[in-house]
Amino acid sequence: MTLVIRVKFIIPDFAVNVRSGCAKLRPHTRGGRLTHEVFSFRRARARARARGALRVQSAAKKFVVTTLRERVRSGALTRGTFLNLGSPLAAEVCALSGFDWLLVDLEHGAGGEEALVGQLLAGATHGVSVLVRVESAERIRVGHALDLGADGVMFPRLETPEEVSEAVTHLWYPPRGDRGVASYNRARQFGGDPRDAATVNDSLLGVVQIESLRALQNVERIAATPGVDVLFVGPGDLSTALGVPGQFDSPEFVTALDHVVEAARHANVVAGILTGDANRVDALNEQGFLFVAVGSDSALLRAAARAASHVARS
Repeated sequence: MTLVIRVKFIIPDFAVNVRSGCAKLRPHTRGGRLTHEVFSFRRARARARARGALRVQSAAKKFVVTTLRERVRSGALTRGTFLNLGSPLAAEVCALSGFDWLLVDLEHGAGGEEALVGQLLAGATHGVSVLVRVESAERIRVGHALDLGADGVMFPRLETPEEVSEAVTHLWYPPRGDRGVASYNRARQFGGDPRDAATVNDSLLGVVQIESLRALQNVERIAATPGVDVLFVGPGDLSTALGVPGQFDSPEFVTALDHVVEAARHANVVAGILTGDANRVDALNEQGFLFVAVGSDSALLRAAARAASHVARS
């Protein structure tokens, strides 16, 4: 017989399993981080012993947490979706739907920075990483998104390696970059995050969009820029720039995609793309895209609503 006890703490990092008189503590992770092991373990041990456990063990020291950046850089296929509605509830629905990551769109989305925290919390509640596409590559915009707890940043409309180099510098604390040093924000657990600056820097994902002819011409040099983890194709903008708007099967567009994938492979980074059709994910993966966004919360909702309305009328 196995007795399973779930212990609630002020900081709920562990669950307690009691088997044959031995309580084994399994860490809960939020946003790829383990926090407050010592304090949580002490509370759990006291609770478990009060319930009759003879021994208490923690698995936290043997538990390896993989950040989204590490997973992406490993070459694993990851799937996400854009969050355009600015709604924490819509973000939570998407977090519960099996995506590997979510991306709050501050460039084209309905919500601004004031709606960012709720969406970040929705992802964190269910262990789903949340990225942010910033409105611009200004240092203050990037730093604010990171301080609120974003796991990485997508940069739109960068066209040269010089622009990219300056932008990704905003991801990192000094001396590597110029992110403002503050420890009292959500990203740093309001002063409770024990990680050093280098560890934090290494955990953040840098995504650069390739969506113009100039960016495409410079894609090899952009891919080789330190801090770039993903080259992300904006299909609408890039196809328009190529003179074939929305023609994603055109030879010009397919050739451009191959160019991006080859540049990413040569620089040992990842190629990413947005698709509105979930059925194309496997084909895009075979083409070399490993970081794939499937539509957005608004597009997915509209598609489901239209399908339901058609069924209701038939």
